[in-house]
Amino acid sequence: MPSRAGVQAFVRRTHEERVLGALRDGGAMSRAEIAEVVGLSRSTLSEITGSLLLRGAIVVVDTDAGRRTGSGRPAERLALDPGSGQFMGVDFGHRRVHVVVADASHEILMSGSAPYESDTAWPARIERAFGLIDRLSSEARVHLGALQGIGIGVPGPHPGPPTARPRHVGDSAGRGSADGVDAAFVHRFDAPAIVDNNTRLAALAEAISGDDPVEDLIYVRLGDGVGGGLVVGGRLVTGSDGLAGELGHVTVQPDGRQCRCGKLGCLETVASVPAILAACRAGGVLVDNLDDLQAAAAHPSPVVEQVLRTAAAAVGRVAGRSAMALNPARIVIGGEITRVAPVIVQQVTAAVADELFPSGVTPPSVRAAELAEEAGAVGALAALFHNSPLLVGYPQADTLAR
Repeated sequence: MPSRAGVQAFVRRTHEERVLGALRDGGAMSRAEIAEVVGLSRSTLSEITGSLLLRGAIVVVDTDAGRRTGSGRPAERLALDPGSGQFMGVDFGHRRVHVVVADASHEILMSGSAPYESDTAWPARIERAFGLIDRLSSEARVHLGALQGIGIGVPGPHPGPPTARPRHVGDSAGRGSADGVDAAFVHRFDAPAIVDNNTRLAALAEAISGDDPVEDLIYVRLGDGVGGGLVVGGRLVTGSDGLAGELGHVTVQPDGRQCRCGKLGCLETVASVPAILAACRAGGVLVDNLDDLQAAAAHPSPVVEQVLRTAAAAVGRVAGRSAMALNPARIVIGGEITRVAPVIVQQVTAAVADELFPSGVTPPSVRAAELAEEAGAVGALAALFHNSPLLVGYPQADTLAR
């Protein structure tokens, strides 16, 4: 059974959520006005607002002196503190962690990243993230004591939670995997956390970014591996086991090389950055990284051109066949390699067209990702806005995009 202290903490947090929600919807209000909206007694509301003021979640903006008609001392009006750093998005990539913090009006207050080696253990990755957050908050003078939710992106399949909820630190921490990352953040910041696949979160960010957001999108990211994400009806699709959008493990060469997943000829064995670099080296072109590849692609090289087009054609076939099933408005190709080698998006576009109905159908637009390394963290924020019970009533994707 839950302890008495646990029940009290839950009730208190619920009251806080209702007060914050009222201020989000109604703007600055006096304590009496808030009490009427949320249905709390004056004494309970005084305790809740006192705690929120102390933590910096809300501020006193003025008094109601200019609007009062009766006698008595003017009442303070309270509002959300837009500079308090209300929500955090974190993306743990294979080689770096990226953090974005937004305020109550969805304005980005701070953003940055910190590298680590691809084989770094999860406890060390989490500590690197905490160090980055401390540095960024100090430099930007952002107060993080009022965090109301944290969205976290991690590599690999993840079912994605339906809601944000606090967890006891002992639930999953200390297993040496990403399973304990949400518990570590809950423990550090005393705020609910949600976790999802970081590529899927990047897909959501791409769907709502820019001046032309879409509700149906296929996202493919080419990096150390090949990941994907599906946005249908403005919502992330996770699947029953968190595998929705794992386009990198669709077979494209049945007799091809063995993939790290154990299958043969997955898209990842052809179109990931390591696979592309290896294919170039096998053709006699010495490339060890994307900078080398960019230099090689800048000069006529039949080998590099063929490797890139072969990889992109495989991506296009997988994306095109997925488009036949999902009928998206847009297909986005992410990863730094799309900047280094624009021919990839060109070839994907051609391959997608070959997979669709020959006529009578508006084909999806195909483009390179608009967001760079911050995509997963921005998507984590967007997922938080959509899923957290703390944020019921928040604007939907079109407003988030603006």
